[in-house]
Amino acid sequence: MEVSPTVWILTVVVIVGMLAFDYVFHVRKAHEPTLREAAVWSAIYVGIALVFGVFVLIAWGGNYAGEYYAGYITEKALSVDNLFVFLIIIASFKVPREDQQKVLLFGITFALIARTALIFVGAGLISQFAWVFYLFGLILLLTAGSLIKGELSGGEKDESDNLVTRLAKRFMHTTDYYDGDKLFTWDNGKRMMTPMLLVMVAIGGTDILFALDSIPAIFGLTQQTYLVFTAVAFSLLGLRQLYFLIDGLLDRLIYLSWGLAIILAFIGVKLVLQALKENTLPFINDGEHVTVVEISTGLSLTVIIGVLVLTVLASLYSPKGRALRIIGGVQTIAQQYVELPQDAPAAQREKLAAKGARLREKMDSISPRYRDELIKSEEHFHDLLDRARGKHREFQRTGTAPAPERVPDDQADAVAKPRED
Repeated sequence: MEVSPTVWILTVVVIVGMLAFDYVFHVRKAHEPTLREAAVWSAIYVGIALVFGVFVLIAWGGNYAGEYYAGYITEKALSVDNLFVFLIIIASFKVPREDQQKVLLFGITFALIARTALIFVGAGLISQFAWVFYLFGLILLLTAGSLIKGELSGGEKDESDNLVTRLAKRFMHTTDYYDGDKLFTWDNGKRMMTPMLLVMVAIGGTDILFALDSIPAIFGLTQQTYLVFTAVAFSLLGLRQLYFLIDGLLDRLIYLSWGLAIILAFIGVKLVLQALKENTLPFINDGEHVTVVEISTGLSLTVIIGVLVLTVLASLYSPKGRALRIIGGVQTIAQQYVELPQDAPAAQREKLAAKGARLREKMDSISPRYRDELIKSEEHFHDLLDRARGKHREFQRTGTAPAPERVPDDQADAVAKPRED
């Protein structure tokens, strides 16, 4: 696959321009994106990535287009999984909702820089040493095993407490409060770091770890540096908008880690087979190439899409996924009701109340096992429901709207994060 310097330059300019557009027009003024804004821009970024695949098809043929799409879908799935970790970090540092865009965009920019560096390092190693495929395959197989082990153990790692963050806390004074979206502020005459910089350091540190899994995965699908770079770049662009679009759905993808483990293991096996096919190590088959089964691009694309579809369907429609939808829905409706403004229309109150009543009826069908697992604090959960019911009864009795209230964070988080299963 021959890619001219002009095409490379134009591609880099477009990608940098898209990033610059985000910084100038989307995050310069702190705000929380609306659902419509997130949906429109997510569709635009995905559309650009799909159209680029058509360009690859026209310029270099169907095989390379298939490799690009397989790489893009895999990297996009891994990026969604990374959003879980970003969510944990952002929640740990209690980043204000309106400032989360800037944190996410920094994470995306840092990830793009780190992965671009690893892409060219990986490409250079592969061109010189065929045995690197063994190493990449082993990394992916170990990563898949780690994902499965984490799901089976149910352990939760504090992603916000990595080595880089600990060093920053040790050598730099940090305030206990945010000063807008500033990275530094003055406190008692001293220049100090704000938690905003600290959360960016935490996300930057985890981005480096993500790159170690991401790059071997896509090299297992294509060894064309241009396709690797563009698939990674387009999968990261638009991730900020996707975060706000599927924020409420992230916790419901309870089997995503299992699906990613299967995909990474599949690509790991593919890399090992590729290494055997090009083997030069003297202690394997006397340094001769090994005849192995070849996994086509079409098969890779089918496996990746199939596993992701099954993972999403299982997450949403399995007994546990259904229980999570009902419990999460009940909590969301109750929280929305107690926070309604006093001038909210009666029709809106009745609609929320009716929807909440239907969901509460469905809770009787939930297995006690899932209720105990997904509701970490019965007291807070039922207190929230009681307040919502009480406010609606007061409205029905008096015809006047009760004063709105803000649900405390500990009650808003009463439903457990499903990745703790």
